[in-house]
Amino acid sequence: MAETLLIIDDDVRLADMLRQYLSQAGFAVEARHTGLAGLEAVNGPAKAAYDAVILDVMLPDLDGLEVCRRLRERRDVPILMLTARGEDTDRIVGLELGADDYLPKPFNPRELLARLKAILRRRRDAGEGAPALLRFGRLEIDEGSRSARLDGVLRSLTSYQFDLLLALARHAGRVMSRERLMDLARGEELEAFDRSIDVHISRLRAALEDDPAHPRRIITVRGAGYVFARAQDQG
Repeated sequence: MAETLLIIDDDVRLADMLRQYLSQAGFAVEARHTGLAGLEAVNGPAKAAYDAVILDVMLPDLDGLEVCRRLRERRDVPILMLTARGEDTDRIVGLELGADDYLPKPFNPRELLARLKAILRRRRDAGEGAPALLRFGRLEIDEGSRSARLDGVLRSLTSYQFDLLLALARHAGRVMSRERLMDLARGEELEAFDRSIDVHISRLRAALEDDPAHPRRIITVRGAGYVFARAQDQG
């Protein structure tokens, strides 16, 4: 069965071009041209189970960032945001609200397809093989359900943030560069100017640390990257 995508973009010509291009790549694609229509498609009475959502930041009714926030409240569906060229603020806020990836306009449709495939491949891979249950003090990471619990309480993470956490946890005690983490979690190399990995680390700390300003699980190694502590919750 073809994987189903939802495009939420008020640019009808662009949405139609993407629909045709992605349909030729084997996806079943639907499009909505307002934020409210997109939310209705995902969360409404006749809600559909989309495999991923392509979401534009600039929409005529609801801001795309607000749409992202509302989608993330109700669904774990991967979200790829489209942002205006140079709008770093939109990109960072989108990641903080739960977007899994971003792509600045104008973009090459082949790059969008590659990013979508990477998102969906990570989701499929997570369901294969014998899932592990990783425990670090009060933190439990369940590969099978793709969930993290602290003191037994489920923590809210995006699909990409969970992949990043898993990459760190699997290499606990080892310093991981930003480039290596991006490669493990997203399946692509980090560009020199790309600091989105730091945004995701900040979100992970907010979800998992008792005091995000003084982290004890995900520790910064200045000039080198990050290390996931083997021993946690010790005085």
